[in-house]
Amino acid sequence: MGTENSDRFLTAFNRIDHRLRDIIGAKDFIPFSRLIEQAKRKDVLVKKYEDDLRSYADLRNAIVHHRISLNYVIAEPHPDVVERIEYIDATLAKPILVGQMFRKRVLVFQENDSLRQVLKIIRQRKYTQFPVYHNKQFRGLITTVGITNWLASTMGDHHSQVPNRIPTLHDILTHEKNRVNYKFVSKCITIYEAEEIFKQGVERGKRFEALLITEHGKPHQKLIGIITPLDIVKVD
Repeated sequence: MGTENSDRFLTAFNRIDHRLRDIIGAKDFIPFSRLIEQAKRKDVLVKKYEDDLRSYADLRNAIVHHRISLNYVIAEPHPDVVERIEYIDATLAKPILVGQMFRKRVLVFQENDSLRQVLKIIRQRKYTQFPVYHNKQFRGLITTVGITNWLASTMGDHHSQVPNRIPTLHDILTHEKNRVNYKFVSKCITIYEAEEIFKQGVERGKRFEALLITEHGKPHQKLIGIITPLDIVKVD
């Protein structure tokens, strides 16, 4: 009976074990389950793959402790399991950064720009989030929800027509239900950390409409990318 799968599995498992030890700075022996428990507090990827890693620990024990010869193991991993643990190993070793995946030219507006310009972009490109500046100073993020709120407030209870005056983006900003509906992040955080930011925002009742990427996550720095909730749903 061949042992290629178990050998590949153990190689990946051992690399992950060493990586978890590096994450928490362990110098002495620590059981793998405790490594996971401590490492997941410092690395969101460990938290993401916690269930897989705990299952692999059981399989690893079956392979190692019940092996009866060099050429026979009692539990030879399925090829899908081997590919999965190797994928997790590679992801933990070199996770994708938001600056790599989401770097792009971001369309920005000035707060004295007309809403008409934004509506044109919505029609042409289907965008739903729009960073707004005053010269180079970031002022806020306009969304289609904010535009709808403005429209509803200006029509009031006794109007039957859409207002004739087209507002500026400054007017729209005041109608965003959550004025801090964004977060600036560094280009060097991982896509999994970005995913965690979105999740934590929802859990705390503060849903982010976008993560705005700059060199070091500072608002005064040039905007080099944007991540929306829809973008993050596509992350594995």
